[in-house]
Amino acid sequence: MTLQTTNPLDLSTLRTLPRPSSRRMAAVVRATLARYGIILAALLLWEVTARLGWINTAVFPAPSTIVAAMGVAIDKGIVQRDLAISLQRSGLAFGAAVLVSIPLGLVMGTLHRLERVLDPVLQLFRQLSALALYPVFILLLGLGETSKVFVIFWGTAFPLLLATIGGVKEVDHKLVEMARSYGANRVQIFRRVILPAALPQIFVGLRLSATTALLMLIASEMIGANSGVGFQVMNAQYNFQIGLMFGYIGLLALLGLAANGLIVALQRHLCRWNTKANY
Repeated sequence: MTLQTTNPLDLSTLRTLPRPSSRRMAAVVRATLARYGIILAALLLWEVTARLGWINTAVFPAPSTIVAAMGVAIDKGIVQRDLAISLQRSGLAFGAAVLVSIPLGLVMGTLHRLERVLDPVLQLFRQLSALALYPVFILLLGLGETSKVFVIFWGTAFPLLLATIGGVKEVDHKLVEMARSYGANRVQIFRRVILPAALPQIFVGLRLSATTALLMLIASEMIGANSGVGFQVMNAQYNFQIGLMFGYIGLLALLGLAANGLIVALQRHLCRWNTKANY
């Protein structure tokens, strides 16, 4: 005697079930539309109005025209060369700002006497515009890469420095007193209490500084450069290559989004304990 087992799902039913990969893909599409739907709709509206002749395409070319112009520049290797040069300039300046501003901000935020001594100088230098000082940097450092990197560094360092100082000063003193009551020394308090508590504010400064670095990069390349993304924006405008100009502007926007995304991802990794970091 043989036992027959019944299965409520036959083969035809199994074939109709959605595959896990399909469900994941649908979830990704929904999340993308929910986050970037307005931007995609605006680009589509721009494309349609340009093709219908409702806007002046000599001033606002269609997105497809912009993509085609950038495709030609990419095939010639122009975009890759200028992008590498701009990333080198902004990367050196941003890295120098991180190496200078974060340690100095941590020290000034911890040692209040040192902060009182250095704060007037900091406030004075902070009010001096990097672009206003650019001619001075050119006179001192020449028209080469050093002056461009230094003007980006000048505009980038102060937001990060102030954010670091503010993050240290906003640490809850009760946490410090609790650590002392458990016998922690100054180094342990700094490593285990002050630095972790100040990290979210430091990352805010990093995001602001990354944006400032791109702004200073564009300005420095527009004024005294013959290469780079900012230079290509001005060069395309002078030659009335409006599609290419908009393409490089869009490339700068993508660079800003990429830098912000990398910093946010690093913040989520280092500040997993902070729920406010997940934004």
